[in-house]
This record gives sequence, structure tokens and C-alpha cells, in this order.
Amino acid sequence: MGKDMAMSLAHKGHHVVLTYNSRDDLAKEVVSEIQTMGLKAAALQLNVADPSTFDGFLTELGTTLKSEFGSDHFDFLINNAGFSETTEEQFDLLMNIHFKSPFFLTQKSLPMMKEGGSVVNVSSGLARFSLPGYSAYGAMKGGIETLTKYQARELGEKGIRVNVVAPGAIETDFGGGAVRDNADLNAYVSSVTALGRAGLPNDIGPVVAYLCSEEAKWITGQRLEASGGMFL
Repeated sequence: MGKDMAMSLAHKGHHVVLTYNSRDDLAKEVVSEIQTMGLKAAALQLNVADPSTFDGFLTELGTTLKSEFGSDHFDFLINNAGFSETTEEQFDLLMNIHFKSPFFLTQKSLPMMKEGGSVVNVSSGLARFSLPGYSAYGAMKGGIETLTKYQARELGEKGIRVNVVAPGAIETDFGGGAVRDNADLNAYVSSVTALGRAGLPNDIGPVVAYLCSEEAKWITGQRLEASGGMFL
């Protein structure tokens, strides 16, 4: 979904700085694709599971903004990170990725954000409905939805809007690509979704881009579920 979010923002005419954890080759492909549109783009490495790296990342971001974009600030922050396991050993990692990371990355990014900008957090339909095996993930996504309301209230004085997008079941690598690759699971998701199919990454990117647009200038503190009507 991250790629489609980046491309959707580019299609609205925005320059993009995207991040990756390990697949720099894929990140560079997205950068090249955006650049062919006549826009500026850059990719920086970021491990959101380790908040101690954020200061160094933001220093690198500041340098990149000046050298590649001719600016000291950015307009939009999209907190989108995924993780596919829910074992006890990885619980702390899940907390870092899905809750601590959006909290502190947003906090530390504020000096670089333009007033009137926008933050978009990413939750999940699993914060509204429950499925066995996703208790930790769903609970943390519920936390990010509450955090979004507080961020919207606290950052409103800077004119910064904060909203949260909650995708339903999407055909991505999440969970080992189960929704995408398991025909039975895909059929089940389709059967409980009002629009009759599982979601695709390009169902989400335009929603994120919309929340960063002028058309959404009076929307803040809101949860927007993009699930095709899953479990209505």
C-alpha cells in the first residue's frame, strides 16, 4: 500500500520522500517512476521498529529536503507501517511499529512540518471488528485511532490536520500475502464485503492522497474506513 500511497500523492502533483526498511531496490523503482512524471522524489532508509533511530533519520531528511527539494520543511506525514507476525517475542516490536512509532515520529517531525500540513495515520478495520489471531495488532490499531483524536486536537493550533485511514482486508504481503494468495480466504473476504471483493492497494492510496488535499481542508480528527463495506 505504501507504493500506491506515494504514487497517488505524486499524481496529485506532490513531490515525495518515501521510506523503506530493507528493500532499497523497490524503493528506488518507485522513486524513478515518480521522477518520470516530472516530479522530485527520494527514498530514505527507516526502521520504525527502533524509535532511537528517528533523530538520525530526521537529520538525513533535513539534508535531503535541502539538497534534493530546495526546502527546509515538508507538508504531509503518512504513518504507514506493517508487520505480519503476532508472537509473544515480537509484541514489543509490534508496539513500536504500530503505536510508539507514529507517536514519536510525528512529535519529532513537527519542527520540519509546515503549518497547515496534514498527518495521516493508518489503522485497520480490525480496530472495529475482531478476528481470531489479531488481538495484539487490532488493539494497537485501536490505540492509534485514539491517538489520532488527541493529535488532531493538540496540533490544531498549528493548522495541522490529523486523520486516520482504516483499510479492510487488502491483497498485499501482510500476513504472508494470505488475502492475496489464499483463494479460500479471498473468497471469504469477498463474501463479507458489501462491494463483493477483497481490497487492492490502489483502493487505499487515493484516500490518503485525498486527506492531504485542499478538498479535505476542513476534515480533522476523523476515522475513515476504506474496507468496501466489510462486516457491515
